[in-house]
Amino acid sequence: MSAEDSVDRLLARIAAAGVETIDLDVEGIVDRINGINMRIKRAHEEVLRAHGLSHPDFSVLSRLRLGAENGRSSPGELAADLELSSGAMTTRLDRLEEAGLIRRLPDPDDRRGIVVELTEEGRAKWDSAAEVQARRESFFARTLTKPEQKQLNELLRKLLLALPDSKKK
Repeated sequence: MSAEDSVDRLLARIAAAGVETIDLDVEGIVDRINGINMRIKRAHEEVLRAHGLSHPDFSVLSRLRLGAENGRSSPGELAADLELSSGAMTTRLDRLEEAGLIRRLPDPDDRRGIVVELTEEGRAKWDSAAEVQARRESFFARTLTKPEQKQLNELLRKLLLALPDSKKK
């Protein structure tokens, strides 16, 4: 067995207390996933802070960088993708536009509408933050071999697919 972690110590306390309603294997899985998630989120927040971004800002930039046609999208599509109200979306777009990371343009297909476009500065900031984050994520996974990473991915996918999806409600 490998070295003991904090979850092992918690599981030992649960077992010693004679709590039989808690499945120790399940508790170990959930607590370890939570611990890993907490550490990855903390590292991601550090990266974003270093790039002058918040997680909500990064989410909008990500949608434009990765999913939008030519780095463009309507505010309504962005709000729907991010599950935000139009007011919350407007606040985010105002902040990003003020920072020079996006621009609002007239919609060529609807003279009443606008299109949100990722600026070169926005693209560069997103690319830089994503590159640093990718290196950090590789650092987190470095103790696993490539076959182990693939195996863990398959197992986590299986767990994730078995959970209800909040977007499908």
